[in-house]
Amino acid sequence: QVQLVESGGGLVQPGGSLRLSCVYSGIIGRIYSMAWYRQTPEKSRELVATISGGGTTAYPDSMKGRFTISRDNTKNTMYLQMNSLKPEDTAVYYCNTNIEFRNYWGQGTQVTVSS
Repeated sequence: QVQLVESGGGLVQPGGSLRLSCVYSGIIGRIYSMAWYRQTPEKSRELVATISGGGTTAYPDSMKGRFTISRDNTKNTMYLQMNSLKPEDTAVYYCNTNIEFRNYWGQGTQVTVSS
């Protein structure tokens, strides 16, 4: 059974940094691409970053520059380093993977950027 568990969210001041983690389990056979998404009550879920099994990363233009996605396959963990955080980054952040056309999501971790 595939499980994704996010952690690392919290309250941070504008300009601060956070590193989110996503521990994945139950994935066998190959190393799949993964992604971070975020969602607020006002917006639909939006893509933050993706990373292939081999570590190739991609970001939507709106996310380039302040976010860095990475993974450690030996620890079954994916990360999202977020720097220079802004209030508009406030959201629930989810990790995601798609295996054989089925989407898997974690429970999400809340990030709040506020002074």
